[in-house]
Amino acid sequence: MTFDWLDIITTILGLIYIWLEYRAHIALWIVGIIMPALDAVLYWNHGLYGDAGMACYYTLAAFYGLFFWKFKKTRKKKEPLPIVYMPRRQYMPTVLFFLMAWGATYYVLIKWTDSTVPVLDAFTNALSFVGLWALARKYVEQWLFWMIVDAVCTLLYIQKGIPFKALLYGLYVVIAIAGYYKWRGMAKKMRYDY
Repeated sequence: MTFDWLDIITTILGLIYIWLEYRAHIALWIVGIIMPALDAVLYWNHGLYGDAGMACYYTLAAFYGLFFWKFKKTRKKKEPLPIVYMPRRQYMPTVLFFLMAWGATYYVLIKWTDSTVPVLDAFTNALSFVGLWALARKYVEQWLFWMIVDAVCTLLYIQKGIPFKALLYGLYVVIAIAGYYKWRGMAKKMRYDY
């Protein structure tokens, strides 16, 4: 078996990223710019075109997350954004966006690529859009989205022969569970509207 060096390098960066995310440390966004840029090449080389596109999105979205965490302050006290629960008014728009993104990504994959896993590739991409948005907003629920994405990606990467990424995403599932409970404990109980 030959190993892809990008698989190994991005896995190491992924471990650093998830550790920083677990700690709610702003440096996660710096790693979040570098790692997906490399992932885009890795996924494209393994025929995961949706994931390659998603990695490009992650790179750009990491700039948004860095800006949001660095400069977005609470209205009242000009403090950094707190970790909070997603407002209930966001549930329906989030579900609708997810379904539209899933459908659109699936269409792109079947129309313009030779993807062998378009349904699951589109699913993980659409839910990743939601997860990254929720992370940028410091919503506790972002961990729930990542638990699902990470579990499905683990299976996809095993199937596609990317073993280190598969192990990383398996570990991500465990860390997402721990992160959910950690962030839940850190969450401010107050209601906060952006």
